[in-house]
Amino acid sequence: MACNLWKQGQLKCNEEKPPKSISATRFSDRPKLVDPRELPRRSMASKEGRVALLHAIAHIEFYAIHLAWDIIYRFQSMPQVFYGDWLSIAGEEAQHFSLLKKRLQDLDSDYGFLPAHRGLWEVAEDTAHDLLARLALVPRYMEARGLDVTPKMIDKLRGVGDENSAQILITIVNDEVGHVQIGSRWFHTICEQRKLDPEQTYFDLLNQFLRGAVRGPFNHDLRKRAGFTDREIQRLEAL
Repeated sequence: MACNLWKQGQLKCNEEKPPKSISATRFSDRPKLVDPRELPRRSMASKEGRVALLHAIAHIEFYAIHLAWDIIYRFQSMPQVFYGDWLSIAGEEAQHFSLLKKRLQDLDSDYGFLPAHRGLWEVAEDTAHDLLARLALVPRYMEARGLDVTPKMIDKLRGVGDENSAQILITIVNDEVGHVQIGSRWFHTICEQRKLDPEQTYFDLLNQFLRGAVRGPFNHDLRKRAGFTDREIQRLEAL
């Protein structure tokens, strides 16, 4: 509905009241949130393993919806096109979540039936004070990791004959290229406004928030489509 109102020119996103602290955000009691090390690891060869994988991805997409809305709510005085970009992302993340929820139901499960962790939202909390840090850490790091790992998940799902789940992940990864590209574009725009070098600023922020704990390997093709330069990818690999 919000996306339709935006397209019709009936929605504006410049709020003058100071945003509430991100700590005021509340989520449902389900799924139960645990330490990532407590999450079970299962083979995708089993139905239970595929359910666990799809549930984990659904949880990421659920948080991604809230992240898109939080960036709209929290960071004010941006051009209207900025809010339009994140409204479109919120809409696509909601579609992804709906596809995954339906697939879980097809497999006799549902979102919330398994435990999950709040790592992605912790990154949102850490970067709530600065839009540049949010763009570096969420679309250009956390979401970009999806570009690296999702193609391999697709291959594994196809390898065990689960084409329905594989097709959902294909839809997701294709859309996520655009999401990371939008994050890259606005990251560069704000760096230009602040007279900062985008590449060095990106790695400074990774070092500040992740202490250099960067995971690979990296999908060069998808990352370049999403706005990463060859040099950035080389520097990530060096970490």
